[in-house]
Amino acid sequence: MKMIKTVPMGAFAVAMFLFCGNGFCQLSDVLQGAKDALVSGEETTSSEETTSSEETGSGEEAASGEEAASGEEADSQISMGLKEALEVGAKNAVSMVSKVDGYYGDPDIKILLPEKIRSFESVLRGAGLDSQVDAFEESMNRAAEKAAPEAQELFVDTIKTMSISDAQEILQGPDDAATQYFREKTGPELAKRFEPIVEGSMAEVGVTRYYQDIQAQLKSVPLADLSGFDLNQYVTDKALDGLFLMVAEEEKKIRENPAARVTDLLQSVFSKGE
Repeated sequence: MKMIKTVPMGAFAVAMFLFCGNGFCQLSDVLQGAKDALVSGEETTSSEETTSSEETGSGEEAASGEEAASGEEADSQISMGLKEALEVGAKNAVSMVSKVDGYYGDPDIKILLPEKIRSFESVLRGAGLDSQVDAFEESMNRAAEKAAPEAQELFVDTIKTMSISDAQEILQGPDDAATQYFREKTGPELAKRFEPIVEGSMAEVGVTRYYQDIQAQLKSVPLADLSGFDLNQYVTDKALDGLFLMVAEEEKKIRENPAARVTDLLQSVFSKGE
């Protein structure tokens, strides 16, 4: 059944007045007036519906924009928290390994005699080179301790360039996810920076001299050829291994121990995953 639109009485009355104002109008004039009033009413209704639809759409877009802004703000907070965590952990790690006995006094990161020399350690000590062997091992660690502060500047520069997506992956990753990221981004450059410092430090603290004494003693021992062994590379690699091990331990503390979250931002970010 076809629905009949109700013509707004005000509009119809106006039409009747316009067409029959003198009191003498024909039926066709009345019908035309009603038709015009109906068209006018539809246009008004259409205009109101369009305005209402636009307002609704505008409201939805505004709500969507607010949600997006809120999500971006949360992501930014996560990124800031992870950067802060990395900076805290990195500075603590560098500080610990840079002090006297930072390497030498810590059995987890102490740089031991190179494997080639360690296998003949008893021979060397039996030949009366106890002091040289001990001094050689200690001096390698002292060289690492002198080189370690170089890492801090590079760590901080790397933290500044970390993206929000990197931060999210790190937060959701394993206990050493940030350390892995750190090593990937800084490892090669750190090695370049460490090597000349380690080399200079080894000369300064006597590594080279002690190593030469050991080499001379082992020349007469079968299968004890040390030619081609890169001592500088060995100490650099071990120094970096120890440094990143300490960074990983600091990261784990921040993730697991609320007391290690030394700022409000760290507490906020890392407590969300608990």
